[in-house]
Amino acid sequence: MCGIVGIVGTGLVNQRLYDALTVLQHRGQDAAGIVTSSEGELCVRKGSGLVRDVFQQHHMLELRGNVGIAHVRYPTAGCEGVAEAQPFYVNAPYGICLAHNGNLTNAAELAEVLTREDRRHLNTSSDSEVLLNVFASELQRVGTPRVTPADIFAALTAVYRRCRGGYAAVAMLIGHGIVGFRDPNGIRPLVLGTRDTPKGVEWMLASESVALTGLGFRFVRDVGPGEAVFIDEQGRLHSQQLAVAARHTPCIFEYVYFARPDSIIDNVSVYRARMRMGEKLAERIRRERPDHDIEVVIPIPDTSRTAALQVAQILGLKYREGFNKNRYIGRTFIMPGQEQRERSVRRKLNAIDFEFRGKVVLLVDDSIVRGTTSAQIIELAREAGARKVYFASAAPPVRYPNVYGIDMPAADELVANGRSVAEVAKAIGADWLVYQTLEDLVQACQHDIAKITEFDTSCFSGEYVTGDVTPEYLERLRLERSDAAKADRRNGERSSGLKVVRGG
Repeated sequence: MCGIVGIVGTGLVNQRLYDALTVLQHRGQDAAGIVTSSEGELCVRKGSGLVRDVFQQHHMLELRGNVGIAHVRYPTAGCEGVAEAQPFYVNAPYGICLAHNGNLTNAAELAEVLTREDRRHLNTSSDSEVLLNVFASELQRVGTPRVTPADIFAALTAVYRRCRGGYAAVAMLIGHGIVGFRDPNGIRPLVLGTRDTPKGVEWMLASESVALTGLGFRFVRDVGPGEAVFIDEQGRLHSQQLAVAARHTPCIFEYVYFARPDSIIDNVSVYRARMRMGEKLAERIRRERPDHDIEVVIPIPDTSRTAALQVAQILGLKYREGFNKNRYIGRTFIMPGQEQRERSVRRKLNAIDFEFRGKVVLLVDDSIVRGTTSAQIIELAREAGARKVYFASAAPPVRYPNVYGIDMPAADELVANGRSVAEVAKAIGADWLVYQTLEDLVQACQHDIAKITEFDTSCFSGEYVTGDVTPEYLERLRLERSDAAKADRRNGERSSGLKVVRGG
């Protein structure tokens, strides 16, 4: 999961790109990068770490130009480090930079074709670099000295034919403008905004609407599934539907966890969706545990607060804040490596003893993925004196890998995989556990204005909307991207003293 931004402005865009990345920091904490263009010159800064750590004042001064793109990275492709930091760049044709959110399910096949037939060189194992080179290769076929909107749309039509998976991308063509496009199923989000200035109209593309509003841009619309938009350097907007959207299935995990609550994705308010998740969850608790002895409902901050408050109100229970959150610790779910996640939980959350001592508590979380965080939080509650600890998840059991840009590639790392609800409860140390049903989750995320009838629910249902995810593919992902595989690669790189470059 990553955050992407692109701006065509009437003045310098460096600070606004930086500000947008800070707003989208929750979407990636592994690396960050900004690329701008000034009079045909490319200005770039990227590195490992948080946005505030990657960019210093002297870096910002060097990022000149009125056009630029930016990226925050969460390592979904199995690799970490500055080599994988985006945006990526190729010098031919025209000079193209690209920032990408998502995952190509046929990246391995594309990489082979690119090196063998398109004569393209790949420096990393990132599917984002593959996507960039497919786009560049198709533009190369056009062969015109100066690219036109029609040329760009023709090239992207071919990209849609070749690339499969869930993806949203922004690309900058040096001296021309910015392109944004989204996969034909609309799995990964991309929104368009604008604002009027004394010097003219400015345009912005971003992963979430909150990035637009935070910078004073007016939300225009979501980029549609299979649609591409091109904003030239003069601020003219061009758009075209290039791929038939067979199914508009946005990722439901955006509403469960990833997106900020003040965002609107595909005309669905994330906040309202989480409210409805809480309402549905409360009704389920009432049905499954009519004789419960819960005394207080406590959320696991921050993403579960909205749902937990609804649970408490509907069940007529006290709502209390039982955990103090260290704001300087990142989102543990998206940290690479089990050991790092385990260490971070206790540094991130501290129990307020008064709210637990001698009480029967219901902890509410947005989801349970690996179970590590849940188990440690339940342990914290018991150490603080809770008599009983019940647990409720606003999402269904995560039993299957997610292959569209969320780091859940290995089924054997998912606590609910192959386990019953009672077995999961035992594994995380809860006295009992209630999960949201998938039907209720989908209903909670639906809204009349959005007209979305289905979502990508693959990590809950095992149904992959692109239709190309096979057991063999999942096994390859497991071998490449599991925590064990990542640890082996890190250890191998440290022991050899050499940088390992994985091509293809």
